[in-house]
Amino acid sequence: MARPISNPPNPWLSTHVEWLGEPPAVALQVFEEEARSLLTANDSPDIPFRWSANPYRGCYHGCAYCYARPSHQYLDWGAGTDFERKLVVKVNAPQLLERELLRRTWTGEVIHFSGNTDCYQPLEASYALTRRCLEVCLAHRNPATVVTKGRLICRDVELLAELAQVAGATVNISVPFANEAISHALEPYAPAPAQRLATIARLAAAGIPTGVMVAPIIPGLNDREIPAILTAARDAGATSAAMTLLRLPAEVLPVFRERLEATLPEKAVKVWNGLRELRDGRLNDPRFGARMRGTGPRWQAITDLFALHCRRLGLWSPSLPATRGPAQTDLFSLLEPSR
Repeated sequence: MARPISNPPNPWLSTHVEWLGEPPAVALQVFEEEARSLLTANDSPDIPFRWSANPYRGCYHGCAYCYARPSHQYLDWGAGTDFERKLVVKVNAPQLLERELLRRTWTGEVIHFSGNTDCYQPLEASYALTRRCLEVCLAHRNPATVVTKGRLICRDVELLAELAQVAGATVNISVPFANEAISHALEPYAPAPAQRLATIARLAAAGIPTGVMVAPIIPGLNDREIPAILTAARDAGATSAAMTLLRLPAEVLPVFRERLEATLPEKAVKVWNGLRELRDGRLNDPRFGARMRGTGPRWQAITDLFALHCRRLGLWSPSLPATRGPAQTDLFSLLEPSR
């Protein structure tokens, strides 16, 4: 059972908090829980990893398009602001991971962090659960992957670099937008694109295999930014790249629609028309094998554009057989599955 965290004001506190931008409209509530398990087995053909670990439920970044929003409904909360501001912390996550890795049946498969919500969202600064889980992976020499928008991952550069050396570790940074204004509109509490590119540079400089996720592709909004994002990421040190099409499950669609039409009303019609063009007249396709990619000439043009610039820049991607990555990159990268 998740329990709320509450602290009275500290009269001796000598510092105060200043928001970078406007403060959130909904107050943050943090809940702690003793989870029963941490590792989740995935059998979807759309997901290129089997085991994922999520130390947190919900995500402070508030990305309007986040496919994980419906998972909050299992807690009897909503997929909208509840997902962004009612955050659950699995305080025993490192102990659970240790227990799982000590099982006789565990074979040392790759563990992916952030399969559902960002493991380096701001709460990680206080709880350090992701760091402690990575320390468990290092102790057991178990390979890991991370996908994040969070600048906080730079705190753990030395740890990730060591894990990459002894077991295998890769990081993929999500950079769906080059335009900061559009990023802020749809990812209001995530680091700016320039900060994420700086994160790629920091990780790559430490010798950690690092990729860029141009995801989700939102037609009429960021499909034309693919060359700029890939070029900037390569210049920062990325060696691989991936992309997926926007997914709008039933509970995500109204959140995305409200945010898009409130913050970018002049682009909304192009987005809806573009999605219908890529989805055979629909806004979403929930079928396995189809939900992360589109169909038709326009989708082919998008994938050709992505492929062209990956090859031009020397970025590896599993869906591009003509490219080749470092020895272990293909084992640990979180990239779009091959067709």
